[in-house]
Amino acid sequence: MSQPEFMKRIPLLLCIVLIVAACKKTPDTTETVGLPAAPLLIAPEDLVTVSDGAAGGGPLISGSILAERKADLRAEASAVVLEVLKDNGDVVRRGDLLVRLDETAIRDNLNAAEDSARNAGFQWEQAKRNLERLKTLRASGMATLQSIDDAEIRANSAQNEVSGANSRVALARQQLQRTQVRAPFDGVIGERKASPGDTASVGKELLKVIDPASLRLVGRVSADQAGRVKLGQAVRFRVNGYGDESFDGKVTRIDPTANEATRQLEVLVAFTGPARPRVSGLYAEGQISSEANGQRVPVVDESAIQRLGDGSFVWRVDASVVHKVAVSLGNRDIRSGQYAVQSGVQTGDRLLRNPGSSLKDGQAISLVVAPAQAKPNAAASGL
Repeated sequence: MSQPEFMKRIPLLLCIVLIVAACKKTPDTTETVGLPAAPLLIAPEDLVTVSDGAAGGGPLISGSILAERKADLRAEASAVVLEVLKDNGDVVRRGDLLVRLDETAIRDNLNAAEDSARNAGFQWEQAKRNLERLKTLRASGMATLQSIDDAEIRANSAQNEVSGANSRVALARQQLQRTQVRAPFDGVIGERKASPGDTASVGKELLKVIDPASLRLVGRVSADQAGRVKLGQAVRFRVNGYGDESFDGKVTRIDPTANEATRQLEVLVAFTGPARPRVSGLYAEGQISSEANGQRVPVVDESAIQRLGDGSFVWRVDASVVHKVAVSLGNRDIRSGQYAVQSGVQTGDRLLRNPGSSLKDGQAISLVVAPAQAKPNAAASGL
């Protein structure tokens, strides 16, 4: 074969080689073509739920949970404490006996006052009879005007003595009643400060009674935010000791005077929701809604939001797949980091927390519930 003829056959040989190579695919490669990818494994910790919250963006508020209706029960008589019938946390009803003081000396004073009142009454009756007798004798000329005047003076003095003795009796009885300290209203014992054997002088604090139904947030707002606080505004706050539970309230009073030392304004917030703490004195902090009507909107945790340019989106879990959903964000809660959502998701939707960049719209997922030590690593699964 001459060289020119060989060069003409080279393209034909290359085509044959390529066809043979294409036909030599392995059976394994052919079988996997077209099969769906394995679902992405996620754990419950990888999900966050859209909640219903205040519109946010308002002034921050912090303070204490205090009872509006409370009473500091103090000793009104100097006596020894004999018995304390209630302790901290005990529920009491109006009129219940709480503390009993020693009444021995006070009862002796009462008995002496009652004896004096009886004697004064006898002397008054005698003075009145003597006056009437002299008046009768005067009619017959057997008594002088001077004797009648003297008898009237003695009768008036006896009457005054009766009034004074009755006042002393009433005072002694009142003192006797004060040896029994009773609950002024239905409530709970907030603090016990007396024990049997204590000497209770007048004014000594014995017990504190609070009405749990009257608990409210006595909060403080920075004075430079005073213009943004109005009556009726909704407040969402958390209470120390109640974890992540949130409480709802509204502004009921705004102090017209700011504190000169702290430059803070006192704001009273009443509970409006069914949830409320049962303990007074706890620290609370939250945020006043920027909407005076207390508008409620869906709020999204910051960890579920991804940004692309000027837009924001989240990954919503629908059944066993995830969808990329664009959202329109509103105000951000400075305290919790949550964003108000104007559109895109609704309260109750489940979103992926800290989603990765490899997710695809419509990608299948599988929720794995396992012991803590066997839970899949979200980072390893591509989230």
